[in-house]
Amino acid sequence: MADVQERWCVVTGGRGFAARHLVEMLIRYEMFQVRIADLGPAIKLEPDEEEGTVGKAMRSGRAKYVSMDLRDKSQVLKACEGAEVVFHMAAPDSSVNNHQLHHSVNVLGTKNIIDACVELKVKRLIYTSSPSVVFDGVHGIINGDESLPYPSKHNDSYSATKAEGEALVIKSNDTKGLLTCCIRPSSIFGPGDRLLVPSLIAAARAGKSKFIIGDGNNMYDFTYVENVAHAHVCAERALASGGAVAEKASGQAYFVTNMEPIKFWEFVALILEGLGYERPRIKIPASVMMPIAQLVELTYKLLAAYGMKVPQLTPSRIRLLSRSRTFCCLKANDRLGYTPIVPLQEGLRRTIESYPHLRAEQRLKKEGPSKASLFLGSGRVADTLLWRNKKQTLTAALVLAAIYFNFIASGFTIITSISTILLVASVFLFIHGRLPQRIMGYKFDKVPVSCFHVSEETSHQVALSVVSGWNSAVKGLKSLCKGADCMFFIKVALSLLILSILGTISLQSLFAIGVPGAFTLFFIYEKKEEEIDHILQDIVSFTWKLKSDISGKIFSSAKDR
Repeated sequence: MADVQERWCVVTGGRGFAARHLVEMLIRYEMFQVRIADLGPAIKLEPDEEEGTVGKAMRSGRAKYVSMDLRDKSQVLKACEGAEVVFHMAAPDSSVNNHQLHHSVNVLGTKNIIDACVELKVKRLIYTSSPSVVFDGVHGIINGDESLPYPSKHNDSYSATKAEGEALVIKSNDTKGLLTCCIRPSSIFGPGDRLLVPSLIAAARAGKSKFIIGDGNNMYDFTYVENVAHAHVCAERALASGGAVAEKASGQAYFVTNMEPIKFWEFVALILEGLGYERPRIKIPASVMMPIAQLVELTYKLLAAYGMKVPQLTPSRIRLLSRSRTFCCLKANDRLGYTPIVPLQEGLRRTIESYPHLRAEQRLKKEGPSKASLFLGSGRVADTLLWRNKKQTLTAALVLAAIYFNFIASGFTIITSISTILLVASVFLFIHGRLPQRIMGYKFDKVPVSCFHVSEETSHQVALSVVSGWNSAVKGLKSLCKGADCMFFIKVALSLLILSILGTISLQSLFAIGVPGAFTLFFIYEKKEEEIDHILQDIVSFTWKLKSDISGKIFSSAKDR
């Protein structure tokens, strides 16, 4: 044990997802004393870590924390001093497409690590790379091996800078006795993940997880996080073996997976179903989503300075979700002795069990009428448009279709169409009134006069509504005359603009779009009320935040002047 206490290793980005598992594995195996290096000024252990392997090691001195910024070479030298091995796992968030940040950490930070290792005579450097270093975002990869070259253009800045960092590490191999290699773990998952599973559940709770981007058949290789940690240990052991083994293992990059390819969307479905959510079913072509993603990305570039959050829907993300990415691990098996220690299904089980707080809650069915029903008056109109009385709905649809094809689609003007409809209605009522109550044994119910009678109370309510509307309009005009309420002016201007646009649409088009829309949209809203309300709430919240940020910017710039 005395010999072990004198041997140190460094894990950069040591508080990251995969790095935490590597730290625990290194401590459990008692291979080294572990120096955990990360950006934070001090380490803050989770409750389970405090009582677990890491907490005990910190208290006994077998593990220590050091604050380190990869971009500061003096801090890197301090962190790596006296270390025999460096596991370089630190990297910025891959979902943030910030080239300057990625280059400063993945390239310049990696160069600082290499320089420190050479200067301090560190023996071995294992770099955590990514399979995305060989992915161009256009062509899928099936059973790709390490002979694949770097593409001329990567899918995003993260992949491009990881490739640059990887190339530097491979080039530095055998520099003053330093042995290096690179691990390319594919799509890491497992307990402690703060990106994949939480983002899937957030999408499910917002009603966005029902969609499959692409045809849903793209294959993927996932890697359970403990297998990733195991691959790093295998790499370190191979480099430390010396002789032909170390010579064969060093200066190389290795794909690492669970060796169990699976359809990407099937994997997503297993996670969601395991936590009680609906699996994705609705397929949307990637070609349809790409223009939307490009628009979202452009909007972010314009509004990022005003506080817009990093969007999840980006072109690079669409390409990742719709292309196949599977990799061959024969090289890692042959030269490093790597074989997964946790199968895919067991990894999925452990992952699902580790997120009890993200499980779907059993919501009680909402009592009382839906918002759609209340909006439509909770009467015959609601029953018709919400398909509660299918016979009534189909009858109304047929009548409206007959009106459309006979009076509106024929090209009549609005006045002519209304006059013709009223004429047909008058003829029908007159003939209906003249018919006897029984014809050949069949009874015909007469239309009572009371159907057309408007009560005094209803007339009073209509009059009050008209007067109230008129008073509101006068109040609005007074507000505009004062020129004080800018937001009210914008609302009025936008409303009139929308009205003017609608005015250019023909009655035929309005009828053809509006009637089918009324029969479908209200029905969909009633069925998916909670999900739609959640999306609308997000949009409103974002709009208000954006308005607040823009107002703040304008105010501060005016104040500076």
